[in-house]
Amino acid sequence: MGYLGRPESLTMRIALFIPCYVDQLKPEVGLAALDVFDALGFETVSYPEDQTCCGQPFLTAGEVGRAKSLARHYVEVFEGFDQIVTLSGSCAATVRRQLPLLVSGSRAEDVAGRTREFCEFLVEHGAASRSLGRFPKRVGLHASCHALRDLRLGTPSETRTPARIDPARSLLSSIGELELVDLVRRDECCGFGGFFSVEEEAVSCRMGLDRLADHQGAGAEVITSMDISCLFQLEGLAARNGFDFRMMHIAEVLASSLGNSTGNDTKKGNILANGPR
Repeated sequence: MGYLGRPESLTMRIALFIPCYVDQLKPEVGLAALDVFDALGFETVSYPEDQTCCGQPFLTAGEVGRAKSLARHYVEVFEGFDQIVTLSGSCAATVRRQLPLLVSGSRAEDVAGRTREFCEFLVEHGAASRSLGRFPKRVGLHASCHALRDLRLGTPSETRTPARIDPARSLLSSIGELELVDLVRRDECCGFGGFFSVEEEAVSCRMGLDRLADHQGAGAEVITSMDISCLFQLEGLAARNGFDFRMMHIAEVLASSLGNSTGNDTKKGNILANGPR
């Protein structure tokens, strides 16, 4: 994939933090993110190989001690980077909001403050102001609850606060030929919620089916989101209930659109294992 221009901070040391779901079940999302970084001119993105979980599953299960251990490890792995970018609003929210509570001291606060959700990072560095290729599909955007209500990436429909930038929507709006469909309930939860989907299965499934019906009514062909966990929830319900959607993480949508803009096959970005050089 050819460069579309170089970012201002060529010397920025960027670490890619891969969520557990991506690592174990959908690694192509991580590879798509590398294609996007490459196309936008971020030539070297490091993947520290000793990274682990952000600790969110343990927090929601009440295992605070285990979450603290993972939080301390996160600080040790990522404190040498200028920015840490993760492909999950949920993971980003856990790090930004919970890490300083789990690990005391300025080191944890600094690392938490340098952690960004993928779309958030791209918008902060001007990606939404550029042409991001083309993707001739009708796309429904599923809002990530943690990104929207915890990181405040966008404006929740239940509030009357001044409008805030929605990084995912901004990026999708910069893709040519992509039609972003209007949902009746644009920011309702998919029903996953980690352990909630296990402990309250019936409610979780009903919530997910409601979201699928909304996307279907809007005429979406593709459903995208910041969080692959939400998409897994919707994908499983769609397969069992006769809905015909393609589920794509927003990194995959961007990689596809940017690939279309160059007319070349995508290639994997330049990634450095372990840490900053």
